[in-house]
Amino acid sequence: MDIALRAQQLTCGYGDRPVLDDVSFDLHRGEMLGVIGPNGSGKSTLIRALTRILALDSGSIDLYGTNIVGIPLREIARSVAVIPQLAEVPFSFSAMDVVMMGRTPHLGRFQREGPEDLAVARSALERTDAIQFMERPLQELSGGERQRVIIARALAQQPTVLLLDEPTSYLDLNHQIEVFDLLEHLCLSEQLAVLCVSHDLNLAAEYCDRLMMLNAGQVFATGSPAEILTTDYIKEVFRADVCVMNSPSTGAPQIVLMPRHATGNGRKDAPV
Repeated sequence: MDIALRAQQLTCGYGDRPVLDDVSFDLHRGEMLGVIGPNGSGKSTLIRALTRILALDSGSIDLYGTNIVGIPLREIARSVAVIPQLAEVPFSFSAMDVVMMGRTPHLGRFQREGPEDLAVARSALERTDAIQFMERPLQELSGGERQRVIIARALAQQPTVLLLDEPTSYLDLNHQIEVFDLLEHLCLSEQLAVLCVSHDLNLAAEYCDRLMMLNAGQVFATGSPAEILTTDYIKEVFRADVCVMNSPSTGAPQIVLMPRHATGNGRKDAPV
């Protein structure tokens, strides 16, 4: 089935506070769908709803044509992996211990990891450039190193659907590009379906096949990066003045901020 994940008219929130309102979209195999929008637009809430952490008030979510309400959580975990914005690991596990946790959905009750599980975990660490600190406690790693381990844990699940909430927030520029290169490779070579929440509009434009722009809990627009990243859309949704240019290497739209003082709406230039 080409459609890996289908959300229809999702409405949910926290208590009496609604967050998502009538959100619908399809996520296809081999596709990277970027979810963008300002703070408070519902991006992280969408991830929580898609993984059944947050109950829906109305709407439905299908995984390969089956409503996820009828799928056991363990079975969902064999197909869907989640990379949170910041993962907390309360005990002093090594990086390898954390990545091996990704094998849990594939093990039977009381079954211990075997050589195949170890090989999958090592491969995941190598693909995220984290193999060199596999024996170090996670608490001793920097934020960026820790996030690479968390990404490796998700890959160790061998998912077919990957949901990411700001996966490169704590990574330097080089590792941001490496992570997105890896995601792009997985989409192309393994037909992985990727939904990635991102604040970085330029990275999203460069790597995502489609973008879904959220605003105030609703889908404002969905389309190609060129269709979504326009000066008018960004001004309306983000309330920011920008210049949209094409990347000289790929042609993807790239956002250049227009500081308010440059448009005459903020501070004046300081005297030289």
